[in-house]
Amino acid sequence: MNFLQRIFNIGEPTMADATKKNYSDEIVAIMTEQYVANPTRETVDALAQQFGKSVRSIIAKLSREGVYVAQPKVTKTGEPVVRKAELVAIIESNFGIAVPSLVKASKADLQRLIDSL
Repeated sequence: MNFLQRIFNIGEPTMADATKKNYSDEIVAIMTEQYVANPTRETVDALAQQFGKSVRSIIAKLSREGVYVAQPKVTKTGEPVVRKAELVAIIESNFGIAVPSLVKASKADLQRLIDSL
């Protein structure tokens, strides 16, 4: 190891780095069991509180375990988010034509057009 590597702790990871875990196997099992039983944001918040971890850390661990289900995105009014491209696809399928430049129209105008069909 040269001088700079020693100063900045660059180089081969130490044995302590390789064995360090943020979550024990028991904690992972408890987290997985509780989340699978009730896959909601409230469960994630409770797990974060219970184990003294951040919500993002809990979500990341559950994602790595393959059990986390992302919550659907909603607007301020609680409605599901609909992209303009999806609205254009509905219009195109209704008329049987392709109008890709319609995506440039405002979302409100596209929705009004769909509502009038």
